[in-house]
Amino acid sequence: MGGPGEPPEGPPEGAPGSGEDEYRSVVFDESFVRAARLQEYSAQERIADHAPAVRHRPPLRRGLTRQALLLVVLIALAFGTAVYMGVRNPYQSPAVRRPVEPLRMTLVPLAPQGAVPGATDIEALYAHSPAAHYRIGAAGIALPSYRRTAHFSDSEVFSALNSAKEYLVRSSLYPEVLTGQQVQPVRGLIDGAQLEQFDESFAHPAADGRHAPTGWLIRFDPARVALAGERIRVQGTLVAAEADSATLEVTADHTFVYALRPAGADTGAPASLFTVRRELHFRFDRDALRTHQLQLVTAAVQAGPLSCAEDSANHLRPLLAGQTAKDGGPAGTDPFATGGVPALCGVLATGAQPRV
Repeated sequence: MGGPGEPPEGPPEGAPGSGEDEYRSVVFDESFVRAARLQEYSAQERIADHAPAVRHRPPLRRGLTRQALLLVVLIALAFGTAVYMGVRNPYQSPAVRRPVEPLRMTLVPLAPQGAVPGATDIEALYAHSPAAHYRIGAAGIALPSYRRTAHFSDSEVFSALNSAKEYLVRSSLYPEVLTGQQVQPVRGLIDGAQLEQFDESFAHPAADGRHAPTGWLIRFDPARVALAGERIRVQGTLVAAEADSATLEVTADHTFVYALRPAGADTGAPASLFTVRRELHFRFDRDALRTHQLQLVTAAVQAGPLSCAEDSANHLRPLLAGQTAKDGGPAGTDPFATGGVPALCGVLATGAQPRV
């Protein structure tokens, strides 16, 4: 039963003054209580110490929440990154590239003093010549010891030397290049800024010191000459040096000795030796090192036995076994003409020929 004045089932639900609903709006949670600045002493504390009913609490020290601390760290990292990127800009302006110069070339024919010696035994020809101890093919184009420079790493110096060697191999040893069948193996290594000059040299050959195919590569007139063997003798040096902070230069000085026969002759026909000395000056910037291309700056070629009266700009036309130089020297040079180069010719020393 309910109390006096109450229905037997108890007070109706939701009626005013019924249970906890009456105080629901004034119930304080734990965080509110902890944050209160005033705290009431307990009855025992008031009796023992005769203290006032309440005391002041020190303000609650609140630390940074984990989320706030993380936000501060992220802001600091972002600021530090911005400062670093401002000091070390990854998009630095590239070094100014040196203008690509056109290739300057000279070819000096070396005329024999008598008949060109020859023999059917090619190895005997080599054995009795100054090339007897030369190495064969690419083995004769050895890379030297190298080390980094002030502005280029070991790998960059190696790349420059290796590219120069590859150019020498393709332009002096490839049979398809030597016989005039192809130029693409050499063209593929030339810097794009020199390709116009390269192509013009083969489209319109000229002995003007700029557009002679034989300045870019070694090739023989296939109508007159054939290779008597592919075991070409080679000896020379490669030297790398830093020209400036953005440029590496490589100087190549090599002598190539070829065994030749008349075009169409059988293997029993006498062969003779033909010697070409090439002094080439290469230039590399960092773009060239990255793309494995090169600039050929100068090419100085001496070749013989040749006749000074022959035009050797487009093809080399060697004198073969038993032949002698034609009468007459090189074409006359006009000192009043501009844009050309003086006609040069030399004499092939007797000691440079095989002693057979």
